[in-house]
Amino acid sequence: MRADRLLSLLMILQIHGRMTARELAQRLEVSERTVYRDIEALSSSGIPVYAERGPGGGCILPEGYRINLTGLTEDELRTLFITPLADLGMEKARDAALLKLLAALPTTQRQSVEYTRQRMYFDPVGWFYSTEASPFMPLLREAVWGNRRVILRYRKRNTDLVDRLVEPLGLVCKAGIWYLVALSNGNNRVYRISRVRNVALTDEHFQRPHDFDLEHYWKAWCVEFQARLHPYEVCLRIAPQFVPILPYVMGESIYQVLEEAEPPDCEGWLTIKLRFESLEVACGFVLGFVYNANAGTTVPPDFETVVEVLEPQELREAIIQIADRLYTFYRKRE
Repeated sequence: MRADRLLSLLMILQIHGRMTARELAQRLEVSERTVYRDIEALSSSGIPVYAERGPGGGCILPEGYRINLTGLTEDELRTLFITPLADLGMEKARDAALLKLLAALPTTQRQSVEYTRQRMYFDPVGWFYSTEASPFMPLLREAVWGNRRVILRYRKRNTDLVDRLVEPLGLVCKAGIWYLVALSNGNNRVYRISRVRNVALTDEHFQRPHDFDLEHYWKAWCVEFQARLHPYEVCLRIAPQFVPILPYVMGESIYQVLEEAEPPDCEGWLTIKLRFESLEVACGFVLGFVYNANAGTTVPPDFETVVEVLEPQELREAIIQIADRLYTFYRKRE
């Protein structure tokens, strides 16, 4: 809609002050001629925006001019009021800003906001997981905002405590868990904030890399991390009676695996591939898999083997060894 485009044009100029018609056309996905027509329309309506042609020219909105926020759409308002900032220690600032925004809104839009708040709630924490609020979030936020070095005391996965002098580049919240992206010894690193045991904010400032993009880095790091975390691929053959129960045992992510699987064999068994952190983790999963499938059954012949390891061979042998040891151990005690 043209009204939305005019508002977007004004908001862009309010942020940048001056931009060329070509830059605005690219941002708004319209032609330069359309940009000039929009500038003329805004100027005719009393808004002090104008265009200067020639070298050094552009579309200009005088410094100090502010747009009335009542131009926000209802969808835009709703997103503002359901964005969580409490973990960053910014809930008071957020509440104050939202109160000012509400006061500037027409009655109908204030009612729409309250309507949304009573019908939508954002809970980022997964089931059976507690929140990971950290008392150091405000300090880390200050360091990120001010490009200041900090000394982190960090607990590694092996429980060792280490001190690191880092240059904080950004904070990321993924599925309710906060991470710090920072430079350490010239390399980008990711730190889980729940493992931070202390933060010392220094007076040293650093130059943020001009080519660093937080979103781009995080997405690339996630792909690399997942591949590194689960390098052990296993090929399993699943009995037909257990396939419908898989989502209850493995979660919603198994649906994609099932969709990518080949059609069932002549006996109805389905072959799937899964990735695990190690041989030991895969072995524990398969044994638990068999137990879950037979929960509530009695001894053989009711016991069913609903999963067969096809590959790798070392996993098949590990399952056999564990089964033999368990059988021998309990037989001796009868």
